[in-house]
Amino acid sequence: MSATLSQKPIAIAVIGGGSWATALVKILSENNVSIRWWLRSREAIKHIKTHGNNPDYLSSVRLDLQKISPYENIIEAVQEAEFVLVAVPSAFLQDALKPLNSTHLKGKKIVTAIKGMIASHKATITDYMKTAYGTPDEDLLVVAGPCHAEEVALERQSYLTISSTGSANAERFSGLIRNRYVRCATNQDPSGTQYCFVLKNIVALACGIAKGLNYGDNFQSVLVSNALQEIKRFLDAVSPFENRDLSGSAYLGDLLVTAYSQFSRNRTFGSMIGRGYSVKSAQMEMNMIAEGYYAVKSIYEINRDYGVSMPITTATYNILYEKIAPLVEFKILKDSMK
Repeated sequence: MSATLSQKPIAIAVIGGGSWATALVKILSENNVSIRWWLRSREAIKHIKTHGNNPDYLSSVRLDLQKISPYENIIEAVQEAEFVLVAVPSAFLQDALKPLNSTHLKGKKIVTAIKGMIASHKATITDYMKTAYGTPDEDLLVVAGPCHAEEVALERQSYLTISSTGSANAERFSGLIRNRYVRCATNQDPSGTQYCFVLKNIVALACGIAKGLNYGDNFQSVLVSNALQEIKRFLDAVSPFENRDLSGSAYLGDLLVTAYSQFSRNRTFGSMIGRGYSVKSAQMEMNMIAEGYYAVKSIYEINRDYGVSMPITTATYNILYEKIAPLVEFKILKDSMK
């Protein structure tokens, strides 16, 4: 349950100034919390303090400045926090956390809302936090979808899952996420949950490429159903978990919304690649990070040790990193699917 107004607000540091971080700040601020929000941009911090909205992302969202305090110094932001919620693109996480050491984060619960991997370590975010900062398993939590930031801004009904081996921490944080337009469940599969939403970003790229190549809905439905089988094979090999149910919203639900939604930046990025954009030109035009671009390289390299059959991942990797023409690669891919 959420804390009542008579109780002391729960201190939460939020790291990141993008659309997902802004959406999470909005969600959390519906409850009895004190949000210490670190943003890289000094201009954004000044604007938020003056006008009560993020000028760069989800600018229509009104921010409750009685509960939200923007910080320029990340050490100060995390200092009094019980939970530290990280919501920056995976490619920028190491740089964002660079001023912090294990002492700064000791005893804090680290919550990752990052749907990517640390490419240089080929590691999930929780594995990286264990290695780099010594955070114990029970203090590591994962925020899983399906949930687009743009729909949170519109207060459309959304569902999240908090995953952690520390079930008490997961229940506690899920209570801070629940509000009138967000429902929240828990599970104990943080590794599988993270790998699944890394993989679903790759699938969304593939769906976007298919759209850019003018494949229709019939093909995409087969692509997504084959992708779920591919995800299962990979998870069974890399992160086995007895009670995992891939039909759950944290797995299949997140896959579907990312593969089909107009708000999916991975799908948008893939569509541009399918229409003939180079990777660089697509990145410049979007001005947003498509996590799948980095994820596909990490998953492809991890799978070298496991040898799992992953035709969708392989095709996407070949297009983005080996510069094989999408038309050629998808001709091969479509013949491999059932």
